[in-house]
Parts: sequence; structure tokens; C-alpha cells
Amino acid sequence: MSRSYPVPPPDEVTEGWWGATRQRRLVLQYCADCDRPQHPPRALCTACGATDHLGWRDASGEGIVDSCTVVERAPSPDFTPPYVVARVRLAEGPVLLTNVVDIAPYEVGIGDRVRLRWRDLPDGRALPVFGPASPRPEE
Repeated sequence: MSRSYPVPPPDEVTEGWWGATRQRRLVLQYCADCDRPQHPPRALCTACGATDHLGWRDASGEGIVDSCTVVERAPSPDFTPPYVVARVRLAEGPVLLTNVVDIAPYEVGIGDRVRLRWRDLPDGRALPVFGPASPRPEE
């Protein structure tokens, strides 16, 4: 993909998440009442409904591809196909919709173990993307 990525501005719910990306830290929102992680960040816990006991914890950055597709036709000039859009289930449980990089698009498959990488944004934030968890034997 190209270097220009349309991303939403932070707001009062997402500021903690976006702030952590400036430090290249992937954080998940947790509920202190029921100890459940959730993503994307929300104003309330999706498990128990608590609204005032939400905080942040670092995520491991490890995950597994549970669904993916190769985009061959970009939705705008900001993207250069082919690229992989994937659902990555983090070790902590929540799912991120992201890109898989550092591997040929048609070599990405369901069940692949992946590890966090970062794609820099012009404003100092970064997008979490994922690459192979370990080098392939032929590399």
C-alpha cells in the first residue's frame, strides 16, 4: 500500500489507544469489573456494561489469522494492490481488522501465526499490522 492512510482522529474513547501507538505499544481496553479485554475501544464494557472501570493493558502482539482476503482492486488511490486484509485474533482474545505484511499476499492463510509490526502515520501515530511470527524455513 502507499504511504497515505485515511485514519480517524482520536476522541475521548480512543485517545488512550492512539496515544499508545505513538510509542509503538499495542494496548487493549480492559474492564476492571469483569477483567475482559475488548477492541475496538468503547465507552462501555461489552461484557458487563460497566462504564467507569475501563483501562488499558499492553497486548502481547501475538495472534493468529482467522480470516483473510487479498484485495486486487483498491478502493482509492491511497492503496496499492495486491494487499491482505485479515482478521487477526490476538492471544488475549480480541480481533483486529488489519493488514498482513512481509509475506506474499497469496501465501497468507487461515491459522497462520503472526506477530505485530507497525506502519507509521504522518502525525506520529502508527497502525498495527502483522507479519509472520517466525521466518519460514526457506528464508
